Amino acid sequence: MRPQVLTIAGSDSGGGAGIQADLKTFQELGVFGTSVLTAITAQNTLGVHGIEAISTEMIIQQIDAVADDFNITACKTGMLVDAERIEAVANALERHRFEHVVVDPVMVAKGGASLLQVSAVEALRTKLIPQATIVTPNIPEAEVLAGMEIRTEADRMKAAQAIRALGVDTVIIKGGHTDDVEAVDLIMSETETFCVKAPRIQTKDTHGTGCTFSAALTAELAYGKTLRQAVVDAKQFIHQAIAHGLSIGQGHGPTNHWGHRLAKEEVITVDVLYETSAR
Repeated sequence: MRPQVLTIAGSDSGGGAGIQADLKTFQELGVFGTSVLTAITAQNTLGVHGIEAISTEMIIQQIDAVADDFNITACKTGMLVDAERIEAVANALERHRFEHVVVDPVMVAKGGASLLQVSAVEALRTKLIPQATIVTPNIPEAEVLAGMEIRTEADRMKAAQAIRALGVDTVIIKGGHTDDVEAVDLIMSETETFCVKAPRIQTKDTHGTGCTFSAALTAELAYGKTLRQAVVDAKQFIHQAIAHGLSIGQGHGPTNHWGHRLAKEEVITVDVLYETSAR
């Protein structure tokens, strides 16, 4: 039986991020994707032009309907809009207890539009993240969650420790917002800390990278892969999606979700900083 996974996120009418990116990623990686819609956006590569939230009652109904019928092995969350919807999703996840819950703490769209109300950050920190097994912030999101600036590698380690203290098993702080030659992600769990690296690609077509990476990670975990292998494979998937850009739209274009079919070379390297025998 194919693994069955769930995404709880907003709709991107431009097709590059959100629910659409998640389902494309699930399909490419051979898992069966189900979805729960939290909001509808009027969005394209130039930005977010409107947001309309789905009622909390309907969000809960969707989650329960999926969970009651499908054997969901892994679940991810994306855009959740506000504290009320974050709490509703967190309560539903606590009831259903999926084996893997990947939280992508979506705060701002590529064009700069806010996708999470400021008042919702505390709900994210205290309600949702404790229900997660993995949280995948980029550096600006990690700064908000950890309550500190991140300027150095030591800062990133300290921030990861602070976010883990919120109750999540594993923190992945992505390196897409640096100017380094390599895009370096820091992964910290109780039993290991390591970095995964890929050559940085200079492109404006990076809309939906966070959604796509977290969806790929969700799919790989659903296959039963170890944390390290799942992260490496998800990093390879998003690297190829960026490398084989589509040049669509006038702004921040989408990644290419079938890019992994066009090149198979392994470009990801792993630098283990800490591990115990229990992995």
